[in-house]
Amino acid sequence: MSAEISPEAHMGLVELSVSDLDRSLAYWQDAIGLRVLSRENGKAELGTDTPLVRFVEEPGAQPAEGFTGLFHVALLVPDRPSLGRFLAHTARERIPLTGLSDHAVSEAIYLRDPDHHGIEIYADRPRALWEGRVLQQMITMPLDVESLFGELEDPAVEPFEGLPDGTVMGHVHLRVADVPKTVEFYNGVLGMGLMAQLGPAAAFLSAGGYHHHVGANTWESRGATPAPPGAATLRHATIVLPDTDERDRVVARVADAGQEPDELEGGVIVRDPSRNPLLLTA
Repeated sequence: MSAEISPEAHMGLVELSVSDLDRSLAYWQDAIGLRVLSRENGKAELGTDTPLVRFVEEPGAQPAEGFTGLFHVALLVPDRPSLGRFLAHTARERIPLTGLSDHAVSEAIYLRDPDHHGIEIYADRPRALWEGRVLQQMITMPLDVESLFGELEDPAVEPFEGLPDGTVMGHVHLRVADVPKTVEFYNGVLGMGLMAQLGPAAAFLSAGGYHHHVGANTWESRGATPAPPGAATLRHATIVLPDTDERDRVVARVADAGQEPDELEGGVIVRDPSRNPLLLTA
């Protein structure tokens, strides 16, 4: 049985609990630029031409800080001008940001929603510039805002009509309790490639040589437990496999490692060593 996950594997929809669905929908539409694709019974899905996030309302839920769970969802826009338009929109609307970074492999804008769920909006640099050299290339520097705005005719009036079609869930970054154990699961069990590791503090793993589909760090969560009931937290991230045979092969590897996966409508739930839930789907 091959240890390597399919190179076609990628991230899909992320499901989060939120304390106030109306408030979350307002933020993710107005600030982030997603569209509501469906809403019923305290749940809603948002995205562009594909669903990207699902919210489940838990009234009164508190931010899940200091626990394992979500560090951020990372929405990958199709090109650099799209990222420039998003940044111009946040500047005009005075939307608070938590960071602006150039990672060499990508350029990224960071925000936090009303429940303190982290969000990254990013654009990749051309793959030829970093493929096979992620460990050497991936860094964190200040984003060159002037250069990014140079993609636009006039940032002050550049229209923003939401994130464009073709935006996908590029990666999911998790808060974990222990990085080596996390690497053993995502690399040794699921079969993702280890692209870069910062000792016991952070690791970045992927399918098919991408710079990372999963990030994991202990910056706020070393030795932590999952958030308790009543927290606004990660309900699951989705790993999309190319077909049911590949999904079942990966699920079997998880079972062989001693875990009892849970079948769910649409896929199978497995958990990493920090109990972060992952939906494996085809």
